[in-house]
Amino acid sequence: MDRNLALESVRATEAAAIASARTVGMGDEKISDQAAVEAMRTAFNRIEMRGRVVIGEGERDEAPMLYIGEQLGTGKGPELELAIDPLEGTTICAHGMSNAISVAAMAEPGGLLNAPDVYMRKIAVGPECRGVIDLRNSATWNLEKIAEAKGCKFNEITVVMLNRPRHHDLMNEVRALGCRIRLIQDGDVSAAIAVCEPDSGIDVLMGIGGAPEGVITAAAMLCVGGEIQGQLIFRNDDEIARAKKMGITDLEKFYAMEELARGRVMFTATGVTTGTFLKGVNFFANGCTTHSVVMRSASGTIRHLSAVHRFDIKPEIKTSVSR
Repeated sequence: MDRNLALESVRATEAAAIASARTVGMGDEKISDQAAVEAMRTAFNRIEMRGRVVIGEGERDEAPMLYIGEQLGTGKGPELELAIDPLEGTTICAHGMSNAISVAAMAEPGGLLNAPDVYMRKIAVGPECRGVIDLRNSATWNLEKIAEAKGCKFNEITVVMLNRPRHHDLMNEVRALGCRIRLIQDGDVSAAIAVCEPDSGIDVLMGIGGAPEGVITAAAMLCVGGEIQGQLIFRNDDEIARAKKMGITDLEKFYAMEELARGRVMFTATGVTTGTFLKGVNFFANGCTTHSVVMRSASGTIRHLSAVHRFDIKPEIKTSVSR
């Protein structure tokens, strides 16, 4: 994969971030998501590639937006798989909270798990703890291994998880050990990547979130040396049927990181609202600033990009919700 594709990809996450940032605090999740999706589609369709969405908004017959199986790019150039979330943290953006981002991952064919849009139980850690976790074991077992690897006490470990009723028992187990908990309302991709940032104050992500976000996170972890493991969680027969249709045969399988993302992978993300991972979009007269990260697994390179966009010179991508 040409490394220049990473910089082409960041133009797509920048476009989605800028478009959705105009809807911050409006309280309409649909408008925020629609703006991001339309801008990202337009930007990706300008890239010389034959891209196929394997992680997106949903299956073709269920998602009106960027759907699994959609073709992106000019139709020329390399064949690629795409895992995208134009607005990770839709609720966050709509209500003006922190940590909303736009994310995209690229891989060669077969590099990304073609996961259905269902839940996934996850655990994610940074490079210090890679190789010591095992999702098949309890939270207590894993936290003991993490504390040992980090050489710290339980009350020095911070666990991040989504603030959901389904995590009641997990919260109690973590608290019983004396570990600290940071609850988030949405956006577990940025939270998972934060475990690899020494200054984030987060040591491990645990709990149940979206499977698409798990695959996207795996792409980032492959680049930064962290680790994520996952297990698909099905709520009904319809979700099981969709998984089987997409080639998932072992419904109880525990996925190692290399089964979620492997090979040469590129990951890009742009902040929509400021958070622990990235700064958000800031507008000024006829322009804005953005902050992004670009990662490549082949080289392990991580680039943080600060950009100034001049709309009077290069107009932003317009969407149906542009004002």
